[in-house]
Amino acid sequence: MAPARVARGLFDLGLTAQPLEPNEAPAQPARTLIHKQFRGDLEASGMGQMLSFRSATPGSAGYVAMERVEGRLAGRSGSFVLMHLGEMTRGAPQLSVRVVPDSGTGELAGLSGDMSIEARNGQHLYVFTYRLPGE
Repeated sequence: MAPARVARGLFDLGLTAQPLEPNEAPAQPARTLIHKQFRGDLEASGMGQMLSFRSATPGSAGYVAMERVEGRLAGRSGSFVLMHLGEMTRGAPQLSVRVVPDSGTGELAGLSGDMSIEARNGQHLYVFTYRLPGE
């Protein structure tokens, strides 16, 4: 197995709320489009869709998302898909962001890995621990 590598950087995040469908109750999961621009070791753009729900209990919510990322990583170009699972339990966050198996294309075929995301001082930071075949 190839050794794990680490990519770090910042990303800009844009969220666009989608309207409710006819006859859809406001308590249903909210749908949102995701737009990202990654900078740093990963130079790429990301586009995806998120479903989220905020409970009546303050600080409790959850979201799932699928995001296609296209650009350059470690000098290789291609795309891959990230799946997100986020949870907030009375203010305590948990987040898992993982590459969908076999979603890599081009020179990123065979990519695997996990990404951590942190919002700090108005900026979004990422740390992407990944493996590429043949390294």
